[in-house]
Amino acid sequence: MANTEYLSTRQAALRLGVSLGTVQNMVESGALEAWKTAGGHRRIPVASVDALLARRRNLTPSAQEYGGQIDILIAEDDSTLQMLYQMTIDTWNLPVKLRIVADGFDALLQVGQCVPDILIADLMMPGMDGFELIRRLRANNDLMRMDIIVVSAIDREEVLERGLPADVTIFNKPIPFSEIKGFILGRLSARQRSS
Repeated sequence: MANTEYLSTRQAALRLGVSLGTVQNMVESGALEAWKTAGGHRRIPVASVDALLARRRNLTPSAQEYGGQIDILIAEDDSTLQMLYQMTIDTWNLPVKLRIVADGFDALLQVGQCVPDILIADLMMPGMDGFELIRRLRANNDLMRMDIIVVSAIDREEVLERGLPADVTIFNKPIPFSEIKGFILGRLSARQRSS
């Protein structure tokens, strides 16, 4: 008889409509609760998956409480990491408008349409990489209010050697979701004080 309180990684992936790797990343990042059997297989509580699905459906955060939504643009070419960003940030239930693109060209187009409050960029992307994207953005004085966070697998010293503006926040992969959440909360708090 199957245990209906827990799902395998595969069952959770099917229920969420994501890949096995995404579910594994979600477990490792804390977006989903899980435990391992003696044989090393993950078991994910149905309640944890259902709660995540409910949060995704019920995206009604109190934007007025924070003085409006924070607009976040993420430039990341890895589709698994794109999904991980989306699903993890959704679980925070914060007043956030999230846009995700796969390269620097699309990021520039998005910024041109509507300047985000925060840009989170990978550095190694096809076409226009994150270095070029950030240099172009910071060359425009009208975009200085936009915070820029880099999340990259490139060693921090190499990033600094290749040159980024001093006001860019740099994090190494894996994605440091707790630091990113803290950054967003700080931005929300500052907006609340100024409104």
